[in-house]
Amino acid sequence: MAIAVVVIAVCAAFADHQNKVVSDQAARADVLAEVNVVRARLEGNINGNLQLARGLVAAVTTEPYMGQQRFAELASRLFNEESQLRNIAGAPDLVISLMYPMAGNEKAIGLDYRNNDQQRAAALRARDERKLVLAGPVDLQQGGQGFIGRFPVFVKSAGNTDRFWGIVSAVVDVQRLYQASGLLDKNLGIEVALIGDDAPGAKGVRFFGDERVVNGDPVTVDVLVPSGSWRIAAIPKGGWPSTPANAWLLRAIMTAAAALILSPFLLAGRLVDERQRNYWELHRLSQRLELALEASAIGVWEHNLETNSLAWDNRVNEIYGKEPGGPRGYPDWAGAIHPADLPRALADFDEAVARRGTYSSEYRIVRPDGEIRHVRSRAIIYETANNSPRMVGAEWDVTSDVMLNTDLVRAKQLAESKNAELEAAKARTEHVAMHDSLTDLPNRRYLDQVLDDYAAKARLNGGRAALLHVDLDRFKHINDTLGHAAGDAMLVHAASVLKSNAGDRGFVARVGGDEFVVLCTMDDGDAQAAALADRIIEEMRRPVYYNGHQCRFGVSVGIAIDDGTSADTRQLLVNGDIALYRAKRRGRNRHEFFSGELQSEIVNTKRIADEILAGLERNQFIAFYQPQFSARTREIVGVEALARWNHPEKGILTPDVFLKTAEELNVVSIIDQKILQQSLLDFEAWSARKIGVPRVSVNVSARRLHDEQLIASLRDLNIRKGTFSFELVESIFLDDNDDLATWNVEQIKQLGIDIEIDDFGTGYASIVSLLKLQPRRLKIDRQLVDPIVNSPQQRQVVSSIIEIGKSLGIEIVAEGVETMEHARLLKALGCDILQGYAFGQPLDSDGLERFVRSRRLSVAG
Repeated sequence: MAIAVVVIAVCAAFADHQNKVVSDQAARADVLAEVNVVRARLEGNINGNLQLARGLVAAVTTEPYMGQQRFAELASRLFNEESQLRNIAGAPDLVISLMYPMAGNEKAIGLDYRNNDQQRAAALRARDERKLVLAGPVDLQQGGQGFIGRFPVFVKSAGNTDRFWGIVSAVVDVQRLYQASGLLDKNLGIEVALIGDDAPGAKGVRFFGDERVVNGDPVTVDVLVPSGSWRIAAIPKGGWPSTPANAWLLRAIMTAAAALILSPFLLAGRLVDERQRNYWELHRLSQRLELALEASAIGVWEHNLETNSLAWDNRVNEIYGKEPGGPRGYPDWAGAIHPADLPRALADFDEAVARRGTYSSEYRIVRPDGEIRHVRSRAIIYETANNSPRMVGAEWDVTSDVMLNTDLVRAKQLAESKNAELEAAKARTEHVAMHDSLTDLPNRRYLDQVLDDYAAKARLNGGRAALLHVDLDRFKHINDTLGHAAGDAMLVHAASVLKSNAGDRGFVARVGGDEFVVLCTMDDGDAQAAALADRIIEEMRRPVYYNGHQCRFGVSVGIAIDDGTSADTRQLLVNGDIALYRAKRRGRNRHEFFSGELQSEIVNTKRIADEILAGLERNQFIAFYQPQFSARTREIVGVEALARWNHPEKGILTPDVFLKTAEELNVVSIIDQKILQQSLLDFEAWSARKIGVPRVSVNVSARRLHDEQLIASLRDLNIRKGTFSFELVESIFLDDNDDLATWNVEQIKQLGIDIEIDDFGTGYASIVSLLKLQPRRLKIDRQLVDPIVNSPQQRQVVSSIIEIGKSLGIEIVAEGVETMEHARLLKALGCDILQGYAFGQPLDSDGLERFVRSRRLSVAG
């Protein structure tokens, strides 16, 4: 009896415990069921939203240079009332420049992912892993939060290699996603927390819900998202059912009494548990399947192949535009298919039935309202328990995919068409870039590219490449007198002459305004190149008629032959140019060959030129002074400042060494200016020390006299009147129309600076020029002075010049007075001032000062 009581008590306790266990399991199962609904909605919504953007990514791949308008046109088709997309952005080279919609998202334009700490890692991860990466929630530049799916875009470049274009980002609005997935539903019977910021799964950070949920023994499931997962934790609202205070006592009693309970009781309990687990698992899977089908908008149907009856779920009815419910038959399906697609759809169906295989087809349907939709269908055949054949399948609307694909095909065709146009434009551009627009000859760029190959082929064939550098003579005269149109006609004619003489094996290029280069292969030495040059020169001499005018011009030709020793064939161009320079200096209308001697001469000239330029920078050009004496009293009446080059290695050099090269460098006026400035300083120093030099004559070049800033610079020097004179060569004044030089001369006079004509008698100055210029002094050139001792005729010429000067009130200076006999004769002829080695050689400032002091002492003694 006592055992029975114990058994009854234990059974009662066991029953109570089982009720608690079942109640707890039921609560967790309920939570699991609800959380699976949320999970399925989250997966469906997030993946569905991102799937919409894949089509746009494909479009960008085919149109990598699309602009904002095209991007917005394609992106706008992805937005609908059911999606949670907030915006889609394109970021070429990781900088956002494309956006839809633009309104409200303007602040995101210009965002550089590389400079954004919150978004940099995900963007670079998408690029480096070449796959979609989901990040978030992220604080958006334009405000609010979003989950961002970043698609890396790679396009084909030259060589069929992948080039990283940038990122296309689809932004899913956080609040709208939560709302659509039921997380914000007030009727939800559970409390939820989401874990896994940036989708690392359970290891991530909580980004939704309360920490209390995570710590409250929650039910957990994983949400699968691109590039990772989230973890959902859930507990019932209000928490789990409480455990009774005597739970441990009951468990102890049950454990102690377990031995008294027969095994059937235990077995029965285990069976109950197993049934509960199976029930809830089946329930969970059923709900999950239903939610997945709902989220993906896939309809399910079954076809009885014996009766041709159909069973459609509500989603299939929605696809076909029919009311839910009611029996469906084979005509309902076949009658809705577009007439153009019906034969193919029926053939696909009949084939699957005949071979009892998988059915797969895609076709258009016409809904009752006339709207045409594209659907895709897949099914398998099975048999029921009574061997009745059935086909069960799924069907979904793919209209948006087909439309997008159509757009992509059209975009691809357009891109291919544009690529063809670009290739044609590229070919035209390359031709323009490599040819002269006037003559259509290859240009200098083209010549540089073919020169190496041409020389190599000539050597391979046993010959040598010859380069003829051709320059038109008197071309500028034709251009200036008849206009540029006439000049262009002459250039076209010259190109024709050169091409006809070069032949098929030759290469002709225009490398400058009136310069051409001819490449040809020499098989029998320099004579062949010389003969070609002579033929060109001869044909170019012939007159060319243009608009009734007979135009004549010639050519100078520089010839350089490839000797096979230089690694750089472009040296041929340099050598040809050097030879051309020699031909033009020797009279034009001729040819000259490049040679080692010629190169040495040019190298020496260049060396001198470089040293002159360096000397100007280092103030190596200095003034030497040659005293001038009164022919009557033999007293010093002035000095002439002469330019000397204080060369660091060769010492003092006279102008005959450097003047010609300085003229080619156009630096004579700079040398004149330096000599003038030094003369002013020396003259002030002499005056301060009472040296007694009354006047300094300084040479002024023609270029200096044509300087518009000359008078302004002279005013700044504050030259005392009557202390300086400018020596000008007589050839400056041969042009009666040279207004600037004439004006400058008059202004120089007004500044108190005397004008002297230097080297008189060697040029072509006339009495009229003297009257016009009215110089203070006239200097007879040494070439006229030197012969007067032995030549009465030359003495008469000098006498005539002196008489002309005297009659015009001009003082006469004779230079090159080398002997006292010269001095005596010049004084007798009436010359006023004498200058030459008979009285004193050129000296530097200190030397002149010592010379003047010594003369004073000798006179005083």
